[in-house]
Amino acid sequence: MMRIRLAVVAGTFLLSVAGAQASALVARVDVAEQKMVVSQYGKVIHEWTVSTGADEFGGTPRGEYRPYRMHKMWRSRTHNGEEMPYSVFYDRGWAVHGTNEVDRLGSPVSHGCVRLDPQHAEIFYSLVNKVGAGNTRIIIEN
Repeated sequence: MMRIRLAVVAGTFLLSVAGAQASALVARVDVAEQKMVVSQYGKVIHEWTVSTGADEFGGTPRGEYRPYRMHKMWRSRTHNGEEMPYSVFYDRGWAVHGTNEVDRLGSPVSHGCVRLDPQHAEIFYSLVNKVGAGNTRIIIEN
């Protein structure tokens, strides 16, 4: 009887963990492809061209992150007050944000952030705001 209860409890725990992952917002950035794929509830809802960090600036750090702060408009403190619309900060000073240099999307030219077309950055910002930072994962890979 005890084994059956443990199996039921363990099964319930696994279902709730799987449900939490399926309901999360996931932004997967492929540095090699310069693409960001956004999934919600396990379904791809957006795929956008990005610009990640140039090698000369140290590239974009790889890893899995959760947003920790957001700003509709942020001005860089380290890069001449450069505008960073719809910033979703995920690690130290790095963020997913809009850029005015949309013609450079698809090439690694940033100082380490993940740049998006401002319209796409606004959509991503709104999605993170809606589901919450704790339910959002940003994965930087390749």
